[in-house]
Amino acid sequence: MAVAREDMDKVLNYCRMFTELCETFLEKIVSTPGHELGDLRTLDLLLICAGHPQYEVVEISFNFWYRLGEHLYKINDAVLHSIFKPYIQRLLHALARHCQLDPDHEGVPEETDDFGEFRMRVSDLVKDLIFLVGSVECFAQLYSTLKEGNPPWEVTEAVLFIMASIAKSIDPEKNPTLIEVLEGVVRLPESVHLAVRYTSIELVGEMSEVVDRNPQFLDPVLTYLMKGLCQPALASPSAKAIQNICSVCRDHMAQHFSGLLGIAKSLDSFTLPPEASVGLLKGTALVLTRLPLDKISECLSELCSVQVESLKKLLSQDPNNGISSDPTLFLDRLAVIFRHTAPTVENGQTHPCQRVIQEIWPVMSETLNKHRADNRIVERCCRCLRFAVRCVGKGSAALLQPLVTQMVNVYQMHQHSCFLYLGSILVDEYGMEEGCQQGLLDMLQALCVPTFQLLEHPNGLRNHPDTVDDMFRLLTRFIQRCPVVLLRSQHEENFEVRKDLIQQVLNQFGQQLISQLLHSCCFCLPPYTLPDVAEVIWEIMIFDRPTFCRWLETSLKSLPKEMSGGAITVTHKQLTDFHKQVTSAEECKQVCWALRDFTRLFR
Repeated sequence: MAVAREDMDKVLNYCRMFTELCETFLEKIVSTPGHELGDLRTLDLLLICAGHPQYEVVEISFNFWYRLGEHLYKINDAVLHSIFKPYIQRLLHALARHCQLDPDHEGVPEETDDFGEFRMRVSDLVKDLIFLVGSVECFAQLYSTLKEGNPPWEVTEAVLFIMASIAKSIDPEKNPTLIEVLEGVVRLPESVHLAVRYTSIELVGEMSEVVDRNPQFLDPVLTYLMKGLCQPALASPSAKAIQNICSVCRDHMAQHFSGLLGIAKSLDSFTLPPEASVGLLKGTALVLTRLPLDKISECLSELCSVQVESLKKLLSQDPNNGISSDPTLFLDRLAVIFRHTAPTVENGQTHPCQRVIQEIWPVMSETLNKHRADNRIVERCCRCLRFAVRCVGKGSAALLQPLVTQMVNVYQMHQHSCFLYLGSILVDEYGMEEGCQQGLLDMLQALCVPTFQLLEHPNGLRNHPDTVDDMFRLLTRFIQRCPVVLLRSQHEENFEVRKDLIQQVLNQFGQQLISQLLHSCCFCLPPYTLPDVAEVIWEIMIFDRPTFCRWLETSLKSLPKEMSGGAITVTHKQLTDFHKQVTSAEECKQVCWALRDFTRLFR
């Protein structure tokens, strides 16, 4: 009656009630389907809602369907799955209808408006429920609706959209429907509705595994996607599809590298958002990795040249000409190239990327220097250098001294925490090389001075969490790669030397450290950090239990026993019980439990 009277508020409320009913009886529906509280007519109520023409109605029930799918997936019982299969089939049929665009819609589907977001949620739900229906069977049924009838464009587009959601879950081995669909899609005439082309390109991108198993389709698929790339409205999904094909079909794509290089060199002539152009470069770099070793250096140089020239142009332009000199776009592009170029290099071979990275260093250095006060740009420079160093590993040794010198110099004036992060990467790569260790220690000492000055300001630790995080990461890398160097020992690296050095550090700071940790747990830190603190306490205790017992006793005596109003916070017995629980603990989690109970007294 509410539907007949077009009373939308009531319709939505009924759907909420039916959904709550299903969620309340979910356990019974799964354990005793069709009996008493597991009566499956509750699902029929939800499917009535799914039949309502407004998509907002069915959306209310999504959470229930997710949870039902999750329960059935965990149980993994074919007989049970078959009971729910017809319900899921009806739901998917309704969802495909709800995904249809308006017949008078022009252009491509909007992905960021309310309806676009609804379609994305449908796509996720379909992926989660498809195991109950069978992806092969469902895909074939969807395709038959296109093949046998001549549906209007909005029906075709919605069916292709659902097919794109499940294409990846189908085994591409010996599946004629997949091949037939791929053949049909790449032959779509350019006269079809733009939205149909847009969604068909997304479908092709999801079928990259099919292309990999059937390389005879690679040429027609690339031709189809290149046509889309040249059309502004279709450029973004085409770029994403090409990236997927490159990721999955790397070996087959090697013969098309010159074409990819051509696209990469003229990226800015396509109408692409930054993430799509970066994705294309990722795909190109993945294919570059599969080229013969002697070709990689030259091709990488060409791939980077456009971005390097753009950076040079920005460096040379007049700062007062009103044109943006922001280099982040080109830095991000270089970063993604280095991140995904990972050729296999045997011992003794020169890394093919080494020369290229040395060639671009002067431009990177100048860009970093020009924008040294801008945290956002310096972060992007450091990110790019990080991937360059990771790309060539020990092959970047020639950069080490000039890079560290520049990092330290800029950090004295501008404490960008990304320099500490980049320092940790350098220690990770070179910390075990004896010839580099002293230089890395000098770098650490130079970075420590401004870091500690920054953190000693009022609320310094609270105001600079990234600096704290990155400083700990840098020190952790030293402990992992060259602990004796960090502990400033000239002795040989062995266990006794390290133990003696740690003992010296603890003798000096142990009491203070335990007192600070205990005070922080009681008055400053949120409860979820207690397991981490417990781990530190446990490690100190097992290193030297008798000394730790004395430190803990002294720390407990220093805690306030009363609140400002005179109320007792903690009794003597509670203090002694806590001391006993911690010092007699046989594993870390017992320390954590004791800490959790004790700190509750102060909250």
